Amino acid sequence: MLKKLGLVILSAVSAFAMHSAEININDKDLEIATQLDLGQFSNSVEPDTTYIGISYLNGSDDYSNADVDGYVEACFLMKREIQDSGVTFGIGLKTNYTKINDKSFMSLPLGLEVGYKVPVEMPVVLNAKVYYAPESLSFSKAESFFEYRVDASVEVIERGSIILGYRSMDTNLENSWGTIHYNRSAYFGFKFAF
Repeated sequence: MLKKLGLVILSAVSAFAMHSAEININDKDLEIATQLDLGQFSNSVEPDTTYIGISYLNGSDDYSNADVDGYVEACFLMKREIQDSGVTFGIGLKTNYTKINDKSFMSLPLGLEVGYKVPVEMPVVLNAKVYYAPESLSFSKAESFFEYRVDASVEVIERGSIILGYRSMDTNLENSWGTIHYNRSAYFGFKFAF
């Protein structure tokens, strides 16, 4: 009886799970990301509203005149749909780390995210994200961080989407280099929900 109850609960959780794994590529870069829906782990959190995640971007040196290492980030995001409109609005916080010209870069950017589910037969979602860390939220040799992304995803199979997007990530170090364009590129990828 206990085994059957466990299987029923596991099936119910799987049916409503909003976790995701994503891979984005272009001819120079590889990005891997995952987000976990905290609502699936706690009854006190509504599903599809609160997320934690990690990502790694192995970016190319071609976007800047600097020697850049891989970029790692951990994030916390809260979002909500606005009155059954198909529009979601979110606020988030990240911590990121990379090395640029052998100097450590770390910041704590705050951000806004907006999504719109286009009312068409095949699910299409348009997303825009902006994250910024001023000097007060920049550590180590960092002075500031600014990132924006736009993308469109199309769910081609159940819980599987194709993504086409553009990202711009600018870092500012405490030196004469000024702003370094860590990454500015279009990308293509897949996103899986589970």
